[in-house]
Amino acid sequence: MDIHGLKNIAQRLMADDKGLLAMDESLATCNKRFKALGIPETEEFRRKYRQLIVTTPLLEESISGAILFDETVYQKTEDGVSFLSLLEHKGIIAGIKVDEGAVALAGFPGEKITEGLDGLRNRLEVYYSLGIRFAKWRAVIKIDEGIPTKACIKVNAVTLARYAALCQEVGLVPIVEPEVLMDGEHTLGKCAEVTSLVLKEVFNELYEQRVCLEGMILKPNMVVPGLECKVQNDVEEVAEATISCFLRVVPAAVGGVAFLSGGQPYELASERLNMMHLRFGQLMPWPLTFSFSRAIQQPALDIWKGQDQNVKAAQEMLAFRASCNSAARRAAYKNA
Repeated sequence: MDIHGLKNIAQRLMADDKGLLAMDESLATCNKRFKALGIPETEEFRRKYRQLIVTTPLLEESISGAILFDETVYQKTEDGVSFLSLLEHKGIIAGIKVDEGAVALAGFPGEKITEGLDGLRNRLEVYYSLGIRFAKWRAVIKIDEGIPTKACIKVNAVTLARYAALCQEVGLVPIVEPEVLMDGEHTLGKCAEVTSLVLKEVFNELYEQRVCLEGMILKPNMVVPGLECKVQNDVEEVAEATISCFLRVVPAAVGGVAFLSGGQPYELASERLNMMHLRFGQLMPWPLTFSFSRAIQQPALDIWKGQDQNVKAAQEMLAFRASCNSAARRAAYKNA
C-alpha cells in the first residue's frame, strides 16, 4: 500500500474549499430522471448529458473530483476527446462508483446489502490503469419500525471495509458512503442515534481491515429529520446535531468528510453546510465539504431537458450551484 500516495490524493480532493461532484448515476437512475423531463432514455443522451457536465466552463474552480459511472469512463465528446482527458486537463481528479447496487438482505425484511465485491480487485486495477484515482461504494440504512437491525449495520460495515481495503491495495482512495436514508417519519434525534451507531460500526471494521484512515474519505448523510417527520428542525439545529455526532464518532485521522445530499432541496443542503462551517469551523479536525449529485446537477438538468440550445444556460447553472457549495465551505453562502 502506497500510504503517501493515498494521503496525497485525499488531500488534493479536500483542498482549496472545493468539493466532489457525484455524476455517477446508474443507468436506471439516470433514465428515471430523463423520463421525468421527457429526455430520450438512450446511451447517446446520457453521453450528451455527461458531456455538458465535463465541458462546463470554470467547473474546476469549485470541483476537485468527479465520481463517474462505468459507462461514462469510456465516453468521449462529439470531437472525440475522452471525458477522462477533459477532467485531467481541468485538474479535476476522476473517481468511479464501483458498487453494484443495494439488494434485499436475506432474512431481514425492509433492509438492504450492497453487492459488488466479487471480482472487485480486478476491476479496480483496470480503473487505476485508466487514470482513475478514487472510488465510491454506497451502503443504505433505512430507519423504520424495528430497523435498522444490528445485523444489517454490521454486514454493510464489513462490506464497506473490505471494499476500502481493496481500493487502497491498488492505490485508489476509497470514498466510504454509509447513507442513513431521509425517508420516513423519524426525528432528528433518531437520525443522530442511528447515524452514530452506523459510523461506530463502520470505523470499527475499517480498523479491523487495516484501512489507512488518512487515505480515505467519509461520505455520510447529514443528521436530519425524516422527510415525513412533523418537526423539521432549522438549519442551526441540523448543523449542531451533525457536527456533535461526528465529533464523537469520526476519528480525527480521517482524510476528509464529504456530505451526500440525499435528496435534500439544493438550497437547503448548501445552507446546512454553510452553517456547519459558520458555527463549528474551528472545532472540526477534518476537512468538511460536499459530494453532491442532485443538489448540484438537478437545476441544470431541469434547464437542459435534452435540448442543445439549452446547454450554455444549463452549464451556467451547474457552475453556479457548484460555486454555492464552495462558498458554503467557506461559511460565505447566502441564499439570495
